[in-house]
Amino acid sequence: MTLRLLSPALLLLTASLSAQLPPPPEVEPRHAAYDQLLDINVRDGLVYYRAVQGSRAGLNRYVASLDMPAAEFGKLSRDAQVALLINAYNAIVLQGVVQNYPIQARVKTFPAKSIRQIPGIYERKHRVAGRSVSLDELERWLIDEYKDPRVIFALGRGALGGGRLKSEAYTASRLESQLADATREFVTRQGHFKIDRSTNTIVLSPLYSWREKDFAAGFGDKADDVFRQRSPLERAILAMTIGHLFRSEQAYLRQNTFKMEFGTFDWRLNDLTGGRVD
Repeated sequence: MTLRLLSPALLLLTASLSAQLPPPPEVEPRHAAYDQLLDINVRDGLVYYRAVQGSRAGLNRYVASLDMPAAEFGKLSRDAQVALLINAYNAIVLQGVVQNYPIQARVKTFPAKSIRQIPGIYERKHRVAGRSVSLDELERWLIDEYKDPRVIFALGRGALGGGRLKSEAYTASRLESQLADATREFVTRQGHFKIDRSTNTIVLSPLYSWREKDFAAGFGDKADDVFRQRSPLERAILAMTIGHLFRSEQAYLRQNTFKMEFGTFDWRLNDLTGGRVD
């Protein structure tokens, strides 16, 4: 068997192309295993839950590792703290689903395989950074302590109506860009902000109404002046959204003749095991 060596010109071209490629994003060592799990098992916010069951031991170790002493957590930078708490929320949701997968229907008020079919999923206590908190309490910790309502969009919730779960862990070094991406994806998704010109109506995700005070406080004063007569929540939603829309859509909104109403939260499980869900 004869080995063919690369020509000097091809070697130079390969080296040049390699030099132009961006370096892989940095992942803090404490989140590396979780980052790999997400990279392998999450696609477009949907999760191969059946496959994640095979990595349950590693997921459990990661969640347990987040119960560091409060004093140690307090020494982390602000962005490192936020990244850790977002990762904790999303990892605990994954853990809760795979522990009960396949989910059995118990009540008729939610979809058959919904995370809401798991008793106590949002109320059960977990140890995170020296505290004993439920998922609901962890969310409030993030919002109240760090005063950035964009974290709401980073929480997957195990449901199609929640924020889209990333295929990577949140990290301190990239937190700002990651939160910006999560916000842009959420506010422009069809099921969360839908313009219906036939009825002159904007249909919104009810998640906005669940966190009205937080969104209004964070973005209510950032909307265009044309919307000054609208409610603080409506101004906040428009401030977060309008810059990401097509120019024709922006022009339509600035006519300011539409009404806004909330749709229904989609509690279907963000499960990719059984095929893509649109």
